[in-house]
Amino acid sequence: MSILPHGGQLVNRIAEDKERESLMEAVPGMPAVTLNPREQADLLMLATGAMSPLDGFMGRDDYLSVLDLKRLANGLPWRLPVTLAVAEEVADRLAEDSDVALRAPAGTLLGVLHLREKYPVDKEAEAEKVLLTTDERHPGVQYLQGTGNCYLGGRITLLHRPPNSPFANYLLDPRETRLLFKLRGWHTVVAFQTRNPIHRAHEYILKCALESVDGLLVHPLVGETKADDIPADVRMRCYDALLQNYFPKTRTVISVFPAAMRYAGPREAVFHALVRKNYGCTHLIVGRDHAGVGNFYGPFDAHLIFREFEPEEIGIQPMFFDNTFFCRTCQQMASAKTCPHDSERHLALSGTRLRELLARGEYPPAELSRPEVAAILIEHTRGRVNET
Repeated sequence: MSILPHGGQLVNRIAEDKERESLMEAVPGMPAVTLNPREQADLLMLATGAMSPLDGFMGRDDYLSVLDLKRLANGLPWRLPVTLAVAEEVADRLAEDSDVALRAPAGTLLGVLHLREKYPVDKEAEAEKVLLTTDERHPGVQYLQGTGNCYLGGRITLLHRPPNSPFANYLLDPRETRLLFKLRGWHTVVAFQTRNPIHRAHEYILKCALESVDGLLVHPLVGETKADDIPADVRMRCYDALLQNYFPKTRTVISVFPAAMRYAGPREAVFHALVRKNYGCTHLIVGRDHAGVGNFYGPFDAHLIFREFEPEEIGIQPMFFDNTFFCRTCQQMASAKTCPHDSERHLALSGTRLRELLARGEYPPAELSRPEVAAILIEHTRGRVNET
């Protein structure tokens, strides 16, 4: 029996047949709004049901309820605002209860917003409540500062998927992952959210989780991330190398997650859980400082936040993991939960130290990174160094 989507029904806002024909005929007479990369990703996820029960960009009531109560206005748990921002002068040209064409920066038509309301917002208050900081070093704060101060709320209809996706062969909608899990006979599926290459510490966590469920969905985020994050195409090569060589093909699936990173720490951890439930997953791996950035969140804040809801309200089971390392005494990967030895016996690399090794073309210790993955990262890192 498959897990129900959040709210009980999978949303579908993809126009077909006569509805699509009618909207396409009407689009030339509509005012238009240009979507940035995050908003394009949100549009796709809203349309395909990944953000069920949302069927469009949030109106004022849902927005304020999410900020203050971490729930939608109807009481259903939801942690992150999903909004469409425009400048006030743009909003002034739009009429409520009308249709607005949604376009990519190059002018490509994506869909239609059935505008229900427009409302001003306090970006500083949103940052404080959602990101827990107004520090301009936080990438989420930077994003908010770069967008308009008026939000547009209303249902959306998708007419064309965002163009030029390099990962089209890896992109499965929630209906497709659910069907795939059913065909494979998987009743329990654990999802792994990642925006980084998978090293041996991650591999250890994945295999621990896979011992308890029928299947694993490696679901790397390929939407917009920080400029210094490893590019998605490089990461995808790493995932392929790892899954091809070190995981059973009959129990693993890889599909890209089109969302942009919010770097919202604990709130984003719950968001990642709810959307993976919509994809048909029954479990989600929640690691140390999940969806965090810098030192803005505590290492286990993303674990503790799940206590704010009853398990049945979330519906998907989080699987919490601590930081892992290779223990020279145990001679295997371990964590503080399983290893009794002093930290001097633990082998681990900081991100800075790892980047230094890769830039020099040196392979990290085999205990910490598979050589196939390291080779891809060395090629990428040295290429960046040569460019500069």
